[in-house]
Amino acid sequence: MNTSVAAVLQVGVVVFILAAAYVPLGDYMARVFSAARDWAPERLLYKLVRVDPKREQTWTGYAMAVIAFSFVSVLFLYLLQRLQGVLPWSDGRAAVSPSMAFNTAISFVSNTNWQSFSPEVVMSNLTQMLGLAVQNFMSAAVGLAVAIALIRGIIAKKGDGQLGNFWVDLTRATVRILLPLSIIIAVFLLTQGAIQSFKSGFDFVGLDGSHGSSVVGPFASQEAIKELGTNGGGTLSANSAHPFSNPTPLSNVEEVLALLIIPVCLTRTYGTLVGDRRQGLTILGVMTVIWSGMLAVVWAFESHTNGIAAQAAGAMMEGKEQRFGVAGSALFAVSTTGTSTGAVNSAHDSYSAAGGGALIWNILLGEVAPGGVGTGLYGMLVLAIIAVFVGGLLVGRTPQFLGKKIGQQEITMAALSILVMPALVLIGTAITVTLSSTTGFQGNSGDPGTPQSVHGFSEVLYAFASASNNNGSAFGGLTVTSDWFQTSLGFAMLLGRFLPIIFVLALAGLLATQKTRATTTATLPTHGLLYGGLLTGTALLVAGLTFFPAMALGPIAEALS
Repeated sequence: MNTSVAAVLQVGVVVFILAAAYVPLGDYMARVFSAARDWAPERLLYKLVRVDPKREQTWTGYAMAVIAFSFVSVLFLYLLQRLQGVLPWSDGRAAVSPSMAFNTAISFVSNTNWQSFSPEVVMSNLTQMLGLAVQNFMSAAVGLAVAIALIRGIIAKKGDGQLGNFWVDLTRATVRILLPLSIIIAVFLLTQGAIQSFKSGFDFVGLDGSHGSSVVGPFASQEAIKELGTNGGGTLSANSAHPFSNPTPLSNVEEVLALLIIPVCLTRTYGTLVGDRRQGLTILGVMTVIWSGMLAVVWAFESHTNGIAAQAAGAMMEGKEQRFGVAGSALFAVSTTGTSTGAVNSAHDSYSAAGGGALIWNILLGEVAPGGVGTGLYGMLVLAIIAVFVGGLLVGRTPQFLGKKIGQQEITMAALSILVMPALVLIGTAITVTLSSTTGFQGNSGDPGTPQSVHGFSEVLYAFASASNNNGSAFGGLTVTSDWFQTSLGFAMLLGRFLPIIFVLALAGLLATQKTRATTTATLPTHGLLYGGLLTGTALLVAGLTFFPAMALGPIAEALS
């Protein structure tokens, strides 16, 4: 099939199914988080863990619950890895080293799923299922809960500062949303030939008579939640490029849908909860413009390689699976870097300089198009508040967002939440490159100014952008097993996840203490094409002013060389 036709067909299927699911799933999630009654299993769970579901929390209580739950999760996952060698069903795997266990525990709890190891070699099936897969559910549920808490702060009318109950939101997100959808996705993957097994591997005899062995495991179930929860960490080194996890072009389209469906439909949830569907459609429009623009750019650069040795009728096929081609690879790559997922079905390091640079830029935009589960929506809402503040000041209108005044405290929390990631990316990259002999940075070595050294800089920039944005994908030419990378990227993932959450919840708390004000003609509307353009410009401008110098030193210089 012609690559252009294949690209249009795949994108068309994805967009059609997302459009069909937008209203029912978006409204269902709104009902889940606003329901007055709990399901019987949920009530039993609350009784066992002694949680009062009727007790609401202020932003400080909500934030403390998020941090406490995540801390316990990190500790449990760390101990599970360190004790792996002595636990039952270890499949012969030894205990994970302290630095790698530290990095991995933070990675999966922070919804990053950065993997500095070969999972089929290092992790047992028990660790995968009891540790990593569980955190794929829990970390996604935390993101959903924080997004809902921010929406409650926006729509709060009493002024009492209450944001709901974190434990209830966590439970409902897991039981009512993530579990049912992941089961559907896993069953579909099984119909396409994905592997689901409790065995660790099997031996075989090749056609030439040689003996070999192959790894198997719970791939379909892990693949389903890693995509649906925008996690990204797989059970195989080849991740979603491996035929045991992503067997066919049809399964590839389904996995792209899994990446996008909750972040996209959450904009409908937002519009439904605030009582004005135009608000959600405006946010969705901004996400769509950025996502489709990035898809067009990456697909164009990978289809026409500007003089690089081309294959498959001019397409850059290095590092891509034949069964997916350029179209399926570009669609997956843009979706995974735009949703903080980090799963890959192609080698991003093998993309052209411009195509790989576009993927880095997609992460540096803050992954708000459409962003991760929950994180994309609350990231976009923070940008929306900044946009209405700036826009209101420019035209002399009152900075007000859905009836809530945006004053000094509110804009400070919003600004702090979006400044965390750039600080971590730029500081981490600068230290790593400057102190390369100490940090162990090698990458693609070369004399300063050569394409090899420039690409090495891009690899480091990608690594810290991925870690700080809780994405998890990487340029494969960078070795990150040194203590420096294990520790620095671990802290980048930790701070990049939880500092913005704290600032977002603080912002939600400030909004929740205000009573809703009536909108007037002096209030800047927060829906429609004009405001959508302002919000798009804000998202692009914030990233552009922050990261253009770093991009110029890496991907842009490499593309022009």
